[in-house]
Amino acid sequence: MNPKVATQAPARPAEPTAAKNKTFPCSSCGGKLEFQPGLRALKCPYCGAETAIPAGDEAAQEDAIARQDYDQMASVAPEEPPIPAQKIKCPACSAETSLPQNITSDRCAFCAAPAIATTAYATRKIKPQAVAPFDIKERDARESFTKWVKKLWFAPNALKRMARIDKGLKGHYVPFFTYDAETVSDYTGERGTDYTVTENVTVNGKTERREVIKTEWHRVSGTVRVDFDDIPIVASGSVPIDHAEALEPWSFEKLAPYSDSYISGFVVEAYQQGLKPGFERACAKMVPVIRQHIERDIGGDHQRIHNVNTRYSDKTFRHLLLPIWISAYQYSGKTYRFLVNGQTGLVRGERPWSVIKIVLASIAGAALLYGVWRLTHNSPAQ
Repeated sequence: MNPKVATQAPARPAEPTAAKNKTFPCSSCGGKLEFQPGLRALKCPYCGAETAIPAGDEAAQEDAIARQDYDQMASVAPEEPPIPAQKIKCPACSAETSLPQNITSDRCAFCAAPAIATTAYATRKIKPQAVAPFDIKERDARESFTKWVKKLWFAPNALKRMARIDKGLKGHYVPFFTYDAETVSDYTGERGTDYTVTENVTVNGKTERREVIKTEWHRVSGTVRVDFDDIPIVASGSVPIDHAEALEPWSFEKLAPYSDSYISGFVVEAYQQGLKPGFERACAKMVPVIRQHIERDIGGDHQRIHNVNTRYSDKTFRHLLLPIWISAYQYSGKTYRFLVNGQTGLVRGERPWSVIKIVLASIAGAALLYGVWRLTHNSPAQ
């Protein structure tokens, strides 16, 4: 007799959480205002009316740039749950649209009006405290992207054509943590000091006297102190980390207190890489800087570092939203992402290679080398 096996129906995906939607109606035509990069103002896409974003009082600005205690927050919020999909009723077209998991702002899927889930962060202890508003407009970001593509060697023609289209870039506010720390590092190593001796050297059967550089090594130990300020660590779960980090530097002096006004019309992603893993990545960035200070402390002509013991204190952080224009392009079944710094226009990204162009260039290079070889070997003796 066959045993009965209990079966369970597959779990249904959770329904999107109902969320309040924040919009900014235009006082002239009733349209939904969107943040205008470079102006620090909201602009109506229909009638062009502009509304300046209040600068905020001094206390709000101080809170926006204030450092938070890392150890305290890491103990109360070691891991925070993902922000579930948010269901929003669009006030522009009355349709219900759902923002994907961990997305707190985007556009209505039906009419493209701004959609901001104002209650999405209600269950999180760590919320964005400041935002770096977009300075680079979409057309300027597209121009930077086009120039970057044109400089790529052996890029497929399809990529060149993609750079000329009128859509594809989308503005994202990407979550970052910035970390600060004071470090004290005890080390042991060796200092190498060069000196010159004269030795007999045999070359082609002949003995010559030459000066030879040698190194004398001495054991050393010491302590170095290095302070770190605003090490940016991307906390996104969807943006390529290496390309996002390559967009540095960021202008943190342009930070503004978080306001829904700055994100209206843009995608906002909630952080998915936690506070503790972010600090570990920040420490990895500190290591080469600490080693440079140790090498300078050792002195001499050469340095060897054997052991380093680093202690971290006065650890603080900030949770920021930084502006990045993002485009995705598919080629041969693979997706390539391109990122543009929303403050500076700097472009970084993945790129496909044209195998045909590489092969043709290799053939042309080989033919050129063969031609040069023929010329040099067939030329009459002088």
